[in-house]
Amino acid sequence: MTNSPHVLVLRPIIDEFRVRDWEVVVTAREFAQTLPLLDRFDIAHTVIGRHRGKNLAAKAVGMASRTSAMIRFGVGKHFDLAMSHASNDLPVAARMLGIPHVTMFDYEFAKLSHHINIRFSQKVLVPDAIPVETLASYGGTPDKVDTYPGLKEEYYLADFKPDEGVIEQLGIDPDKILVILRTPPSQAAYHRMDNPVFDDVMRTVAARDDVQAIVLPRTVDQRAGIEAVGASNLLVPNGVVDAQSLVYYADVVVSGGGTLNREAVALGTPAYTVFHGVMGAVDKQLIAQGRLTNLESANDLRLERKPVGFEQVRRDVGLLVDKIAAVARIA
Repeated sequence: MTNSPHVLVLRPIIDEFRVRDWEVVVTAREFAQTLPLLDRFDIAHTVIGRHRGKNLAAKAVGMASRTSAMIRFGVGKHFDLAMSHASNDLPVAARMLGIPHVTMFDYEFAKLSHHINIRFSQKVLVPDAIPVETLASYGGTPDKVDTYPGLKEEYYLADFKPDEGVIEQLGIDPDKILVILRTPPSQAAYHRMDNPVFDDVMRTVAARDDVQAIVLPRTVDQRAGIEAVGASNLLVPNGVVDAQSLVYYADVVVSGGGTLNREAVALGTPAYTVFHGVMGAVDKQLIAQGRLTNLESANDLRLERKPVGFEQVRRDVGLLVDKIAAVARIA
């Protein structure tokens, strides 16, 4: 696991494998909230490496270092299967160790990453919103690519139960409109531009006395930038919080990435994307369906109470595990 969302995606998959009497070993990179989230969900793990920042040369050094360390970690353990969510290190290490690897992802334009993780994997598992032919240039042949219906969030939130305690924990005023803001992935290789719309949204929210926002930064630098705004209604939590419960109780979600917005879609909270990279097929489909709004100006943001009566879609994670396990050496 190399990023915070991977913990959420893979947690129920790990549980399902263990229900089937598989032994599962987890490795993780030190980055964002990955390690604290693993601790929160009580997932035992071995830490291998850390994030090296946004510089491409440093990223390459980090990948080489982690891949080498993972090869050393895997030698002699007789693994039957390896899997990850858009990891670059594990597919290469698995290939060197002769272990079949399955990669999952739901954004098709992370070109640098997919040239590695698709080519070095035996199977590529993506949402059915992504046309298989868009992966061909990365080596995603029709016999390698498999798809699943719906959003990955509808699988890992299938057993979700909101915890109202998060409202009291963070001191949220229930009489105010609650907004969740997630900063853009500024250190991701596919997202290398400033995002003025997100900054405008923060200032718009800060100017509203009837609105309270929980801001979820990805890095220490982003946290400092948010705190520098000096607005009392922009709250930055200390440590890991139950973001899914926050999304459930929120009236509006605005994110510069993808996962939190799709969690909002899955949980019935109006969601706005300020992503400034190339829009992926999953988000394009959600926008076309009216389930997600592409926010081009903070002036178009509707800060109001969300509608009630939403019925959550819950999907069976066993379907994903069946597709993943099919390439194992013992399958």
